[in-house]
Formats: sequence, structure tokens, C-alpha cells
Amino acid sequence: MPPRMDSPMPSLEGGTDWFNSTEIKIEDLKGFTTVIHFWSVSCGICKESLPDVERWIETYGPKGLKVISVHMPRQESDTNVESVKETIAEYEIKQPVVVDNWHTITDAFENKYVPAYYLFDTELKMRHFSAGEKAVKMIEPVLERLMGKQEATA
Repeated sequence: MPPRMDSPMPSLEGGTDWFNSTEIKIEDLKGFTTVIHFWSVSCGICKESLPDVERWIETYGPKGLKVISVHMPRQESDTNVESVKETIAEYEIKQPVVVDNWHTITDAFENKYVPAYYLFDTELKMRHFSAGEKAVKMIEPVLERLMGKQEATA
């Protein structure tokens, strides 16, 4: 069962490799609306949703959105870090990506799905969770509402 609404963000510690960033700690995210995005190189739906994630970053990044992608291997071949690196380059992923080959972060979130999106407010309390094929469409209205609130208080 993923974290409940209003629960604090679980730890991001335990990743095996970081790309596009040095290691990010929860304290670094305080004050930002944050999406934690679980994906895998072997997941076609994950790759199809990457342009949506990029659009969120372009639209809301300047307004204070942080997106961290957690690569969660689903099978042995997914643990190949070179393959993850190639996918990051191929899809021009710009956000921080942490490779979670030991499922440390995955277990902290009690996540079982890819793609999966966890949305946290500026106080790092969970506001939304969605997973699977329609996850992007489900999270967008909540993300828009949260970012609108953040804009109104800025």
C-alpha cells in the first residue's frame, strides 16, 4: 500500500546511482511541490509518458515544481545502469534520476507499479498517487491545482 494522503514523503536514500544531479535529500525539497516518478527501462508506457513529465517540468518548473525520477528495475536486465543511462540520453530526460537497483526507495514508498507518480505539496505531504496507463491524466488536474495555489501564495 503506497503512503496515505497527508503522510510525509518517504526517504530518497539508498539509490545506487544519480544522473542529472547529485544525491537529493528530502530536506532539499522542502518548499517545493514535488513529483516522485517511478519508471523502468523495460516499461513501454513509462517511455510514452516521458514527454508529459517533460511538459510538467517546462510548465511548472519555473513556478517551483521539482520532479525526481526513480528507476525501479522490474527484471534482472533492468539493473544494467548503462541501459538506464542510454534511455536518459535517448529520451532527453533532464530531471534528476536515481537508480534504485536494490529497491530501497521503492520499498520506502511501498511502490509496486511503473509508471507511478507521487505528488507532494510544499510541506512534503502526499497529495496524490496514480499509477499505470492513465496515471498522467489522473495526476494533472491535482498538479495544476497545487501549482495554482502555490502561485497564489507567492
